[in-house]
Amino acid sequence: MPPEVPHYRSSVTPLVRFSPSVSPETQLNQLYRHKCWRGETNMNFSAKKLIPFLVLILSIISVLRLVRISITTTSYSLHPLPASPPLGDSCSNSSSSTKFQSKKSSSMSTTALQKKEYQLLSNLISQRSPCNLLIFGLEPEYLSLSSINAGGKTIILEDDGTKISTMTSDSNATRIYKVDYEVPAKEAYNLLKHARETPVCAPSSKQLQVSKCQLALKHLPQEVYELKWDVVVVDGPSGDKLEAPGRMAAIYTASMLARNGNTTDVLVHDVDRTIEKWFSWEFLCDENLVSSKGKLWNFRITDHINSSKFCLAEAVTIV
Repeated sequence: MPPEVPHYRSSVTPLVRFSPSVSPETQLNQLYRHKCWRGETNMNFSAKKLIPFLVLILSIISVLRLVRISITTTSYSLHPLPASPPLGDSCSNSSSSTKFQSKKSSSMSTTALQKKEYQLLSNLISQRSPCNLLIFGLEPEYLSLSSINAGGKTIILEDDGTKISTMTSDSNATRIYKVDYEVPAKEAYNLLKHARETPVCAPSSKQLQVSKCQLALKHLPQEVYELKWDVVVVDGPSGDKLEAPGRMAAIYTASMLARNGNTTDVLVHDVDRTIEKWFSWEFLCDENLVSSKGKLWNFRITDHINSSKFCLAEAVTIV
């Protein structure tokens, strides 16, 4: 008998593995998930590409808006608002108002009064009216001040003959005189030193008409020296250029005339300029300043005819 051969069972795992059978529904689900995953990837990729384009479009829109704003601003600046009508002046029709405003804007001087400055003056004249009013400088607003000073006396001193010929007053109590100012504004420094070093310029000196002080105005109408003034306004001569007549002598003379009265209000315009500021401090004094509006200072002077100094405080040293 042949020998018995025992049954042999290998312990090695076969190389080929058989997966269990998959149902059709499961296969469809797997295919759908695969397609969805690919679609999400494409969408994310497309969104990343769109971001730079969106940024570019927004930047272009912003630039266009800035250009539009700049064009609009330029158009407004090229068409300024018309100037307001002069104080105290009323017009019967719009056409005459337009002509007057265009002429006024082309020839308006730098000394024109602001509304609040004129209000300060008109209120003061109303309170002290009827009074003696002296004005250095001729402007349309000052003619209306003379009408407020009903019953009083108003004298206006002007060096510009053209202004005098074009402006007249209806009041018999208002007189306009032509005067001459010979000293240019560039001499202000030397005149201030002269006034400090020369005793003849002191407030206790002799009358202005015979004064030897270089700042004294000695050729004004006689009634200017004779009257006791209640209000004096210094807004002339122009003093807007070095070669033009300055207001040094007008401020000094106003301070001397004010000390001949009981109580005199002296108002100086354009105090934002060096000469007007220096000479106001020197001869009208900071302690006498009672009010101000814009570029207009109001000093109230009492009788100090026997005093050897204009101000109680020490003057500012100049070198």
